[in-house]
Amino acid sequence: MMDHSFFEKLQAIVGKENVDSTKAGRLVYSYDATPGFQSMPDAVAAPRNTREVSEVVKLCQEYKIPIVPRGSGTNLCAGTTPSEGGLVLLFKHMNKILDLDKENLTITVQPGVITQDLIKHVEKEGLFYPPDPSSMKISTIGGNINENSGGLRGLKYGVTRDYVLGLEAVMANGDIIRTGGKLAKDVAGYDLTRLFVGSEGTLSIITEATLKLIPIPQSKKTMLALYQDMEAAARSVSSIISKQIIPATLEFLDQPTLKVVEDFAKIGLPTDVKAVLLIEQDGPQELVERDIKLMMDICLQEDAVSVEMAKTESEAEALRTARRSALSALARLKPTTILEDATVPRSQISNMVKAINEIGEKYKLNICTFGHAGDGNLHPTVPTDARNHEEMERVEMAFAEIFAKAIELGGTITGEHGVGMMKAPYLEWKLGKEGVAVMKAIKAALDPSNILNPGKVFAKESRKRVVVSR
Repeated sequence: MMDHSFFEKLQAIVGKENVDSTKAGRLVYSYDATPGFQSMPDAVAAPRNTREVSEVVKLCQEYKIPIVPRGSGTNLCAGTTPSEGGLVLLFKHMNKILDLDKENLTITVQPGVITQDLIKHVEKEGLFYPPDPSSMKISTIGGNINENSGGLRGLKYGVTRDYVLGLEAVMANGDIIRTGGKLAKDVAGYDLTRLFVGSEGTLSIITEATLKLIPIPQSKKTMLALYQDMEAAARSVSSIISKQIIPATLEFLDQPTLKVVEDFAKIGLPTDVKAVLLIEQDGPQELVERDIKLMMDICLQEDAVSVEMAKTESEAEALRTARRSALSALARLKPTTILEDATVPRSQISNMVKAINEIGEKYKLNICTFGHAGDGNLHPTVPTDARNHEEMERVEMAFAEIFAKAIELGGTITGEHGVGMMKAPYLEWKLGKEGVAVMKAIKAALDPSNILNPGKVFAKESRKRVVVSR
C-alpha cells in the first residue's frame, strides 16, 4: 500500500519533482493506445538512472507495490495499462544515446530514446537500424523491446529481437544484471536477452540496450500494384515469396483502408481498386532492378490491373508515410477503432484475407484490412463505438473467430502487438495449457511477488474488453 512513508522514500530516491500522485497526473497514464482498457495508477515516477530504478524496485518490493514500466504508450494490447494500480515508471530522463560503435556496428541506448531519432542518428553515419514500427515517430526503444515490435521492413530484416545484442535490466528484487554484449557469438548459459525481449515488462525492467546495426542499403525502389480482386493481391504475395524473392517491404491495403488513408494523406492513392500492394526492394542496384522487374511481372501474372513505380524518393516516402498512417486515418471514422493483428504462414495469406471478409459479413461489421502481408501479419481493423454495447459484442466475437482461424491455418494470435491484457484470453489457444504453465513458472521464478506489470499475458476469467477503474 502506498502510504505517506512510501511516498517520502520514493521522493528521496528520484526527487520530489519526479513523483506525481495528482489525479490529473495519474489519469494521463491510466491508458495506452488500446481501446476499452483503462485503470488509474496510484502514482507516477520518473527515475533518472539505473541505480534509481533499482532502488525504486526494491522499495516497491518492500511495500508490494505493482510496477508498470511505460514508454510512449503506443502499444495495442493494453500492455501498459496499470490494471492493478501501483506505480507507473517513466523513462523520460533516460533517453540518451550512449555509444555508437562503428567498429563493432552497434549502438547502445537508454530505453527512452525515440525509435525514429535512433534511426536518423545512425543513418547520418551510413548505418542502418531496420526495425520500423508505424509508431516509430513517438515509440521508444524500451517499448519496442518490451513488445518485440515489428514494422514495414520486418519481412526482409526481421523484428526488434533480431537486433538486440545485449541488455542491462533490473530484476524484481532490484538486482541489476547485464546480458549479452557487443558480440557476434555468445552461448554462455541461457539466452536471457531473448527471454526479456517481448516479455512486456513482466520479467525485468530494461534500462539499457545494445543494438546491432548493418550497412545502409545502396539503393531502393518502390512500386504500387493495383488489384480489383483482394484474393489476387494475396496470391501475388505468396507467389513472390515462393519465387524466393524477399522484398524489403510487402504491404497490403484493402479498398476501405485505401479510401480512408487517401482522404487523410491526400497523396493521390487510387481508391477505385479493391486492394493495393506496396512493394519495396533495397540493396545493390543490380539486385534491386532485377527483383523489382520480377515482382512486377508476378503481380501482372496474378491479375494486377496495373503496377506503378514511384518516380522519386519523395514520392516513395509519401507512400510509406501513407501506409504508416493507416491507423490514424481509420481512427477518424468512428469514436472507437479496434486494430488487431493475426499472423499466418505466408502461403495462407489468401485464405486468411478471405476468412476475415467472411467473418465481417457474418457479424455485419465493416472490417478494414491492411498489414505486413509479406510476413503473413495482417491487421483487421474495425471502426466502431464502445458505447454501442451490442455492436461491441459482435466485434469481440468476430475477433475471437479471426484468432481461431489464424491458429487453424498454422498461425498465431499476435505477430507484433504483444499479448498484454487484450490477447491474454487467447494465449492458451496458441500455446496449450502446458505452454502457458511453462511461462507462468518462469514468471514465478523471476518475480515471485508478482510486482512487475501484473495482470498481463496470463488471462483472468473474463474474455471481454473491460474498463477497470480505481
